Amino acid sequence: MLFRDIKSKHFFVFLIVTYVVSAIHGALNIFKRPLDSLDIKYGSFPEDLRLQMLAEAKKMFYFGYDSYMAYAFPMDELNPLLCCGRGPDYENPANVNINDILGDYCLTLVDSLDTLAVLGNATEFQNAVTNVIQTVSFDKDNVVQVFEVNIRVLGALISAHVLMMDPEQPFGNLRPSWYDEFGLLSRLLGDPVYEGYARRANKVLWNLRAKSTGLLGNVIDVESGRWIGRLSGLGAGLDSFFEYLLKSYIMFGESEDYRMFEEAYRVIKQYMRRGVYHLKNKGGKRLIPECQYHICNIQLILDRHPVHYVQVLHGDIEEAICTHALYYSIWKQYGVLPERWNWQRLSADVTFYPLRPELVESTYLLYQATKNPFYLHVGMDILQSLNNFTRAECGYATVHSVLDKSLEDRMESFFLSETCKYLYLLFDKDNYVNKHFSKYVFSTEGHLFPVDTQFRSKVWEEKTVVADPGLVQSSGNLSCDAVDAERTYFLPIKSHYLLQISETLGLENY
Repeated sequence: MLFRDIKSKHFFVFLIVTYVVSAIHGALNIFKRPLDSLDIKYGSFPEDLRLQMLAEAKKMFYFGYDSYMAYAFPMDELNPLLCCGRGPDYENPANVNINDILGDYCLTLVDSLDTLAVLGNATEFQNAVTNVIQTVSFDKDNVVQVFEVNIRVLGALISAHVLMMDPEQPFGNLRPSWYDEFGLLSRLLGDPVYEGYARRANKVLWNLRAKSTGLLGNVIDVESGRWIGRLSGLGAGLDSFFEYLLKSYIMFGESEDYRMFEEAYRVIKQYMRRGVYHLKNKGGKRLIPECQYHICNIQLILDRHPVHYVQVLHGDIEEAICTHALYYSIWKQYGVLPERWNWQRLSADVTFYPLRPELVESTYLLYQATKNPFYLHVGMDILQSLNNFTRAECGYATVHSVLDKSLEDRMESFFLSETCKYLYLLFDKDNYVNKHFSKYVFSTEGHLFPVDTQFRSKVWEEKTVVADPGLVQSSGNLSCDAVDAERTYFLPIKSHYLLQISETLGLENY
């Protein structure tokens, strides 16, 4: 009996050892295959090059920021070609391209506040806050778009306030010496009216989605509740709705937000994706069908708002990797990203590029998820392209046409608040944000909001209700933990798929 027990234990140990050896052997097997040219090109990123790119990203921000302060402040935006400021177009109120967002409230300075904190410049942050307090007034008869002001102005001010009030002060002492004397700015209001109106509007929109598909349109008559724009998609006018369902859940823990996001994500995949059969038989180009149908399953018109940064946040890493590869290939084709690209014609439909951050943001988040050096190479390519094609006399300018790289005299505020911020964070591995990544969520304008249990308490309720403190793990294998070793040590997407993209788009090299 004793012998049988010993034998049984030995057999059990043998099984464990066999399993461990097998697992180690499997893990090491990935290094046995030969490296191809793309593996060699993108497989590493030297430390001295990372530091060089970090310095370049910092220099890019300060060239834009200092130019704004020198030539445009206190106006809303910088005209980088003429080296002057830009404000609302009072002579033409119908000029929505300008008047939607410019409201004569030092927009670029306000939008840049938390970028100064991320760069560790507490002194300039304090100076900027002082300038905002002394200069900005909202007591003006200007008509602006609520959404843009909400994400750029209100979001920036809330982010700056919360960072200043963080007792740990991880970005340095951000508080001006007089800050605590401003009662309205020294505490959060604890008033339910703002969230109440936002949630009510959200639920109304959600309940108006199409009964047959569950999809939302892009323009609605607020009086009748009828959809005027029946086009549904993932681009401008809709992308932030889906993004904020997920981010709102992360911040506030309301399970209803996550339920709506999951349902929206499901029907988007059901109705907006087109697989290999569609692409082969409807005149489209067949591209990377082996990539689990990810690249083929995109809208025929690619908007300037890539969705893969939301997919990364959701843990859908595999699909985000494939979608990002296509957008980056389009960037490589033009040197910048056109506002809209037609998949059937393989050409740009809307050809300007206003220094948008979405591809940089996705690159940064995918690097955080995989730590693959490929994304550092992508970031370096983007940074160099911005310097080569958009750097102007006094800042960075909108590309009027990606075809001839002609420039337009405008530097939108999101260039400093998002594009530069994500480039800097991509290369700054020791930044507090990167070392404490789970403590923050980025708003749709790239502003830092802390993920903290205090924001899950509804202080206005009689009994404090703390929303769900944990994050829901969706069904399926959607998790950053699902990133396998190959995604970290080799190209995140196999070389021959990248070459297929390159060949389809007519790129000479990848």
